Amino acid sequence: MTKRLTEVARKAGVSEATVSRVLNGRGGVSEVTRTAVLTALDVLGYERPTKLRGERARLVGLVLPELQNPIFPALAEVVTGSLAQRGFTPALCARTIGGVPESGYVEMLLDHQVSGVIFAGGSYALADASHEHYRRLTDRGLPVVLVNAGVEELGFPRVSTDDAVAVEQAYGHLRSLGHERIGIVLGPADHVPSRRKLDAMVRAAGWGEDRSLVERSSFSMEGARVAATKLIERGATGIVCASDVLALGTIRAARRLGCAVPADVSVVGFDDSAFMTCTDPPLTTVRQPIETMGQAAVDLLVTQIEGAGVLHDELLFEPELVVRGSTAPAPRT
Repeated sequence: MTKRLTEVARKAGVSEATVSRVLNGRGGVSEVTRTAVLTALDVLGYERPTKLRGERARLVGLVLPELQNPIFPALAEVVTGSLAQRGFTPALCARTIGGVPESGYVEMLLDHQVSGVIFAGGSYALADASHEHYRRLTDRGLPVVLVNAGVEELGFPRVSTDDAVAVEQAYGHLRSLGHERIGIVLGPADHVPSRRKLDAMVRAAGWGEDRSLVERSSFSMEGARVAATKLIERGATGIVCASDVLALGTIRAARRLGCAVPADVSVVGFDDSAFMTCTDPPLTTVRQPIETMGQAAVDLLVTQIEGAGVLHDELLFEPELVVRGSTAPAPRT
């Protein structure tokens, strides 16, 4: 008990006596100090006293599918900073191979009486995945915001990049350079943002039943290398990719086949994540407005936490094509 008081006091920046007064429900403590003590208790993983468990902490979960893709740390930086400015303590939950599953993080966050949760990538974006843990959040009436497209029936507010506009920009850029055989590397078949990108590509390219210029991959460079190899072997001179990581795998595929980028194959990514100016060649990509989307996600969540009504429609943000060195005029045949 003494160790717990010491740790909580240090975390909250108050005395052990103040922590004791809060935990025992005594007066003489300001609301700001009381909130700081309870938040410290939650962050350190200690259970609240029974009489205090009905109150939610000023703690907000941010659940990410990974941290290897630079776009997710970039979003985390925006969201955690915005939450802190609003007086909330962010709890970052990032999945790793063989680590805690998304459903496990949801249970942990519920146990800590969080005020709300922001998800950025996860099972909600996969139509065939289990969504039962999201329904637990709905049953508790917990404020939730999803970043980027997810399955419709969950009913949570969503903040998304307009996938259709992204593909139109990428495809239009390659066509303007004279490319006629333009392929696309997407995520899994049940990945909702990839489905949207495919629909937009079909419309832009005017494809019928032929899908020979479509390949799918896990969101990894090695998976993209395998997928892009097939497209290049089928004659694609321009390739649109559903993420920057997939684009880097596509460049690797071209080089292993003895093709130069962009002289033989032009590649367009999606995200404009960190260091894409430092690749060889610098990557042409479609930039997600991460700063704006992260702020919007926090605004939507805080609005729900404060009890105001919130629209459950999807907010679509327009991306921006950033032209660099991985695209060039189509090779002459």
